[in-house]
Amino acid sequence: MAAIEPSSRIRYLFAIKPAAVLRLGLWVALSIAMMTVDHRYHALDGLRDVLSTAAYPLHVLMQLPTDTRSWLSENLAGRTTLLEENARLREKQVFLNVQLQKLTILEAENRRLRSLLESAVNTPGRVLIAELLAVDFDPYRHHILLNRGRKHGISVGQPVLDQHGVIGQIVHADPLTSTAILITDPNHALPIQLNRTGLRTLARGTGNFQELDLPHIPNNEDVKVGDLLVTSGLGGRFPRGYPVGTVTKVEFDPGSPFARIIAKPIAQLDRIREVMLLESEPTASTVDAAPVDPTPKP
Repeated sequence: MAAIEPSSRIRYLFAIKPAAVLRLGLWVALSIAMMTVDHRYHALDGLRDVLSTAAYPLHVLMQLPTDTRSWLSENLAGRTTLLEENARLREKQVFLNVQLQKLTILEAENRRLRSLLESAVNTPGRVLIAELLAVDFDPYRHHILLNRGRKHGISVGQPVLDQHGVIGQIVHADPLTSTAILITDPNHALPIQLNRTGLRTLARGTGNFQELDLPHIPNNEDVKVGDLLVTSGLGGRFPRGYPVGTVTKVEFDPGSPFARIIAKPIAQLDRIREVMLLESEPTASTVDAAPVDPTPKP
């Protein structure tokens, strides 16, 4: 059998084959058809759930080194370190008990006043604790992956908090995991109000974990550095009165009708390990409200 020259072999490899071109065209057409059907009718949601469930062990495996290191650091700590930490925790417990007593008194007084006004108290019905599995490292896409999903009672739009304040909300829920968007994501806007004056506005994400933008506040409004921002309860997503951030910068521009106001989130968004997910009791405002999806539309 005669050997094929190298030049002929190269021409054979790069020759245009009608059968290969036809197969490629069929696969491209099939891919476009599947993407169109999935976009319009969500026909591949079941397959997406199966793939998400199959990927869950990989997320757990990726988190295993961090959990192992934390377990070793906790269990191999020295006796002096444990005694010092125990003393700090005891002092913190005393402080928290005092604060809890004050909050219990205020809550009882608030309930009495609301009952006099024949108004119902709107408090969360259930709290679910979730742990962080992964973080989106895109600086302009602040999303986190949690180890709780639809099987645990997670739903889209559910508020997410840490021990300090509001973190964000759920934007996607799989069977075993869920994705939350942080309040600092550029595509997120949160209805808030100033706790001191009651002024209502929006807190928009800037892509910076330490900054929130408060747009459309006129120059003549009473806003000061240090003012506390809390959720206003408008929109039906977040309950009213949860801390969001504090005002850190107020700049009044005579050439513009609006002031430039920057706030810092109270929650430690760049140090999240565990979060709380709130499930509020359904009310007329939450049922009738039309929540806006914070993610950008294609």
